[in-house]
Amino acid sequence: MTAFADAIIAWQKQHGRHDLPWQTKLNQDPDSYAIWVSEIMLQQTQVTAVIGYYAKFMQRFPTIAVLANASQEDVLQSWSGLGYYSRARNLHNAAQKIVDDFSGVFPIQFDDILSLPGIGRSTAAAISTFAHNLPQPILDGNVKRVFARHFNIAGWPSSPKVEQQLWQIAVSENATENAIAYTQGLMDLGATHCTRTKPKCTNCPINTSCKALANNLVNQLPIPKPRKTIPEKNTTMLVLMHGNEVMLEKRPSVGIWGGLWSFPEVNIDENNNEFNLQNASSLSKLTHTFTHFKLHIQPLLVYTSKNALTSEPRNIWLSLDDAIGSAIPTPVRKILLDIKNKKAA
Repeated sequence: MTAFADAIIAWQKQHGRHDLPWQTKLNQDPDSYAIWVSEIMLQQTQVTAVIGYYAKFMQRFPTIAVLANASQEDVLQSWSGLGYYSRARNLHNAAQKIVDDFSGVFPIQFDDILSLPGIGRSTAAAISTFAHNLPQPILDGNVKRVFARHFNIAGWPSSPKVEQQLWQIAVSENATENAIAYTQGLMDLGATHCTRTKPKCTNCPINTSCKALANNLVNQLPIPKPRKTIPEKNTTMLVLMHGNEVMLEKRPSVGIWGGLWSFPEVNIDENNNEFNLQNASSLSKLTHTFTHFKLHIQPLLVYTSKNALTSEPRNIWLSLDDAIGSAIPTPVRKILLDIKNKKAA
């Protein structure tokens, strides 16, 4: 085992995170289901944001079988607000695959874990290590930053060439003993010390061998993603209300906010025969930023009747409170909460 791994392990045992809700308790067998759910939630999302959602999700779906037998609607509702909803759909599909192909038991073999929807190499490695103590190298965003700085790897970490270099480091430095502490230590170090801005190099357990620190390159590494102009899109959402009820529309299962309930979207520059917009009132505009573009939303509030045009199978009328608690995108929830607060004022 390398000196790098030894230092990470020693630091994690004394200073790392040991009280996260999905971590194995002392003298207990690891819960592979809990670890799997947590690793999916932690993809592109910080621990502090995940903890609350994780507790509610595990309470609602305590086992793989319960998750597999649930409707996608229920799963998305429990995920609502956490973002990146393909993760929830993949989690649901993977639970059904585990029931069908692995008799409802989370698989042990690495290739079997990797075969599940929504699980890539690094996520499969983390699950293999934490759930089964079968060491596999990981390379999530935090770990890329640690490796890029410590080993002075130039270039954007997610470019194919640089990522290949980082995987080689991940493999060569991976610990075969105390693998759980090493893997958790890498994650903890990236999340708490070797942060993107204002890293705590003074207290870092590997600062004496860090090439970026030695060459005054900590703030220059890792190289950020080449900047591109983020496309901006505009949409008009119709908030159709009848009394204290609002109409929501089921979005297609694929694409942005796939499977969630949202407001109908219209092009106000064209004649729209389905909705009468003459009495529409504009609500506050808002902007929602996705990974690849920004969406500027203009909500229009329209009080209407429950006629045949708004009662198609993909549409549903709900009270404000029920709508707010449904599987809806974050900006839709913001609009509904604003309407509710104004009504209560």
